[in-house]
Amino acid sequence: MSLVPLAKKGNFFHIYDFRVKAGKGEEFIQSFNDFDYGPDNPMHKSPAQVKDGVLCRDANDPDRFWLIGEWSDIEVHKKIRKYLAEEMKPSFVGLIEGGGAKFTCDYGEIVSSTPQDILDKANAAR
Repeated sequence: MSLVPLAKKGNFFHIYDFRVKAGKGEEFIQSFNDFDYGPDNPMHKSPAQVKDGVLCRDANDPDRFWLIGEWSDIEVHKKIRKYLAEEMKPSFVGLIEGGGAKFTCDYGEIVSSTPQDILDKANAAR
């Protein structure tokens, strides 16, 4: 498998850093997956979503999670996120400590990304 950049320079990561209620990690993951992979998730319908998000669990704290995805437009993500929070209200949000008030994200602009030719050379040397 070829190496590819994690993200493209000029795009943005949305980064959620949150905790779920104690001992609710497995239930949260299932509820999140049911919504995220279901037909009603508007995030997956937006052309501004460059790469699908990933849900990560802290290896040292099973109640802490990060949700990271790549988008080309912060404003589009904010608009969809607002619709999710105010209209859809997915059930997994109720398992987060502090609820929807704590399920917020920061945005990071991708300012450096390894050029593909460098990754190709690294892959060839493997």
